[in-house]
Amino acid sequence: MFLVSLTGAAISWILTLAIGLALVSWLIVHTIRNAEDPPRMVVKWVLTLPLVTLILLSLKLLGPLAPFLIVLCGVVLSFMWTPHLIPFLISPLTSAFDGGNIPPDPAPLYSIARSKQKQGRYLEAVADVRHQLERFPTDVEGHLFLAQILAEDLKDLAGAELTIQRFCAQPGHAPKNLVFALNSLADWHLKLGQDRESAQRALEKIIELLPDTEFSLGAAQRIAHLAGTDQLLAPHEQKKFAVPEGVRNLGLLQPRNQPKPAAVDPGQLAAQYVKHLEQHPLDTEAREKLAVLYVDHYHRLDLATAELEQLIVEPNQPDKLVVHWLNLLADLQIRSGAPYETVRETLQRIIDRHPDLAAAEMARHRLSLLRLELKASEKTGAVKLGAYEQNIGLKRASRPPGQQKG
Repeated sequence: MFLVSLTGAAISWILTLAIGLALVSWLIVHTIRNAEDPPRMVVKWVLTLPLVTLILLSLKLLGPLAPFLIVLCGVVLSFMWTPHLIPFLISPLTSAFDGGNIPPDPAPLYSIARSKQKQGRYLEAVADVRHQLERFPTDVEGHLFLAQILAEDLKDLAGAELTIQRFCAQPGHAPKNLVFALNSLADWHLKLGQDRESAQRALEKIIELLPDTEFSLGAAQRIAHLAGTDQLLAPHEQKKFAVPEGVRNLGLLQPRNQPKPAAVDPGQLAAQYVKHLEQHPLDTEAREKLAVLYVDHYHRLDLATAELEQLIVEPNQPDKLVVHWLNLLADLQIRSGAPYETVRETLQRIIDRHPDLAAAEMARHRLSLLRLELKASEKTGAVKLGAYEQNIGLKRASRPPGQQKG
């Protein structure tokens, strides 16, 4: 029994010693690897291990003198390890503010490339950006920066377009980043290449990638207002101005005889809007102007309502624009002498659509003053609906694209 007990104690002592040695070894390796100056940390451990051994042995070897040696060794050890122990003890508190020793997430760096770009070393800047993109192939900033250098600095529109195409082909990019990239490409084609067709192709790519969204509606709106090639080339051509002879003795003329600017023919303007909308049915600006013209010149609230309703019911329109068109429809109804209930229903649609937004509160306030607004409009002598019967061939423009004539 005694031998068994002795053997068990020896095994327990050996295991404890082995675990202690393993922990000490791990601590030594860990501190050396994470030290700012590994060689200096090695020297500290070379000095520490003999001092600790000396402290442990002094209790048996020196007897009453052991405390003096222990204090001396403790002073030396504290001098060596205090700079490391204090940060270790307070690190849980400081790490909550500075992140501790957690390394930052790797991220591309373009500062060197931007510096070279400013110095006119464009090819070197391109090489630096491409090197970063090899490490971070889906980085948005890198692709756009590379395309910008190619387009604006090297005048390589083909290379810029290829860069944007590769970026758009990558999965997972946010829609707003795709839209920004393709709009930038369209800007470069218009500004640097005076190429309307290529700019339109870039904008059509937005419609292809993001169909039935507000981004596709915005791209269609921009396509509708793209300048022609002649307009793009005009600023680069030398212009000749013919200055006609002005009115003689202008300051002596009576006010009624003063020259007036030529009036725009509303009929011709309306026809232009209709023709434009046949080619670009999603142009909200032209359709809105046509609706106002229907009321202000032709006094046709029905045609104006059809135009605005087409904008209001179009899916994926931004809420801000829908509220604007509903308020505009209410304005036109008041100017045309529509009854109170008709205008009230229009404003109520704003409230029903977004009851918790500021636009709804403004609509409620306008409803509370609506009868006063209608009376004020009556005093101005609003023209009754139907005063003009000319259809001027414009009803067709108010139909949604694709609807057949009945």
